[in-house]
Amino acid sequence: MIGALTAARHAVAPFPHWHMENVLPPSVTAALLAWDPGATFHAGENDGRRDVRNGRRIFVTPAVRDRDADLDLLAHLFDAPAARRHFERTCHIDLAHTFLRLELCLDTDGFWLSPHTDIGAKRLTLLISLSIDPDAHEWGTDLLTPQGRPVARASGAFNSGLLFIPSDRSWHGFVRRPITGLRRTLIVNYVGPEWQSRGELAFPPQ
Repeated sequence: MIGALTAARHAVAPFPHWHMENVLPPSVTAALLAWDPGATFHAGENDGRRDVRNGRRIFVTPAVRDRDADLDLLAHLFDAPAARRHFERTCHIDLAHTFLRLELCLDTDGFWLSPHTDIGAKRLTLLISLSIDPDAHEWGTDLLTPQGRPVARASGAFNSGLLFIPSDRSWHGFVRRPITGLRRTLIVNYVGPEWQSRGELAFPPQ
């Protein structure tokens, strides 16, 4: 993961972001592909927001880490001091006193996301594409202007990543288009101590 971050390609428009490749090791991607809690947790038709499905969202929690060694490895990869330092140096941010939040998203046809910025308690966002369907390269996150106009699209290629620091410029979403299969994404966030949903964290405070 650190190697992928070191080799990341930086872009500045429409807001600063980085494109990453081969983000996760094979054992971790295999575990994420095997993890499917059932169709109840698939997001299809919605109103453009994930939070309307808060009771049916999937997180790497301590209980998940306890039962799957590879998902435990995933959490430790991102929570390791070396990984945090590399993110801080690359993105010129301070991740002190933040907590790791890992969400697996399973999206089907009809899903879309309205323009939003992730601003608030999220200090960093990394979106890792894990779809294996033939059209998955078209399912990357859309980068938008503040007016909501799409100007770029991240790769949806398997194990590629889009990294950015949430700000009042970081408008992104998913413009509605066909999803001919299962769009699988791992959302990695470091969140501040003000984050209220402690049950979503990989390593909650004691």
